[in-house]
Amino acid sequence: MSAPAAERIDQPCPECGERIEADARYTVWCAACEWNVDPVRAAEREERPRLLERRRRELARRHGERLLREVADGKPLRAHRDVPALLAQAISVLVHAVTVTLVVAGLWCLVAGRGTGLVVLGAAALLVAVALRPRFGAPPDDVPLLVREDAPELFALVDEVARTVGTRGVDLIAVDEEFNASVWAYGVRGRRLLTIGLPLWEVLTPRERIALLGHELGHFANGDTRHGRLVWTAEQSLDTWSYFTAPTPNAVSWQAMAINASTFLPWLLLQGVLLLLDQLTLRAAQRGEYLADRACARAGGTKAAIGLMDRLLLGESVMTTLGRERNRGLMRTSRAADTARRAEGLWERLAEEIASVPDHEIERLRRARTRQGHTVDSTHPPTHLRRRCLALGPAESPRIDVDAARAERIAAELAEPRRTVAREVLKPVG
Repeated sequence: MSAPAAERIDQPCPECGERIEADARYTVWCAACEWNVDPVRAAEREERPRLLERRRRELARRHGERLLREVADGKPLRAHRDVPALLAQAISVLVHAVTVTLVVAGLWCLVAGRGTGLVVLGAAALLVAVALRPRFGAPPDDVPLLVREDAPELFALVDEVARTVGTRGVDLIAVDEEFNASVWAYGVRGRRLLTIGLPLWEVLTPRERIALLGHELGHFANGDTRHGRLVWTAEQSLDTWSYFTAPTPNAVSWQAMAINASTFLPWLLLQGVLLLLDQLTLRAAQRGEYLADRACARAGGTKAAIGLMDRLLLGESVMTTLGRERNRGLMRTSRAADTARRAEGLWERLAEEIASVPDHEIERLRRARTRQGHTVDSTHPPTHLRRRCLALGPAESPRIDVDAARAERIAAELAEPRRTVAREVLKPVG
């Protein structure tokens, strides 16, 4: 299926009278006065976030703007541990110290309290400690996973990008259906996992893909606090405490109400510690994202890095296109056979559709998202600030390139995961 043919519109702006030339497939707007630049406001398009989430987004914007001003004033953007980040690590150590204390106390009760009630108390302490133990995570088991033997060319590219940004490569690559990419360390030994979301990967140019890898691996190179296992595992332990002490909703019996009354203050305290830990690491997270963007430009070049920022604005269009492909399959009779057939060309159709998005629509999205404070999530600086920071920084030429032959070899290694994820995308929901 080819991308729909463009239908040109040529009309005066109803606000300022300036001539508007546009593609009828997309929102008609005026670049001169920004009439109709954001016809559906973000507040109407999505559910209003909760107070904590709104607070996170507001702080992300404020920290992002402050760091951008520092860059604009010529201050160097360096990775460092500021006082809030150090406090977050100290709190994390205290959280884990509670778990260690429970283990020691539990073992002492078991040994010293034989034949007494201390044994029961010790066993209870050990059970709680097990529930609160640091969890180092494991690779997902519901998406395609690649090791070096499966995709030597892709891993070689990741290794090359890693060396360019000043870190080592990854041990495992996961491929999923999200419009995203991420890295994290798993297991006690801290093995590294790179997750590539095909809806994002497939709409990027080869250099933008290198920039994406540079950004993700840049988090390891910069020692981003939020990617640190100490803080991350402490947050997990606090979440577990919070789960155990959370008030029972709609309690009607006096026993349940009594339990709610006794656990409310501990639960409230835990919420406060979680919020404090979140706020202490947020500025470091913002700095980490800007530094990762610098690594992104170093690997793929500033032009590709800025192009990646623009592609991130197209996430809604990408997922709408994939949803349309899924819905088209619901109208067919032989769903299984038809899904397998349509899965073969899904990513090519998606790339063609997104490549046909005109420049004036991308510019509209830039301006609309600037008004909305668009961000990948509540811990990232707003995308338009990240784009401006890249533009203000030193112009980088790409240090890594992928020729056509290498791109084909990487595509061949991803062929089976592409088919698997495509079938998952086209599977009817529910």
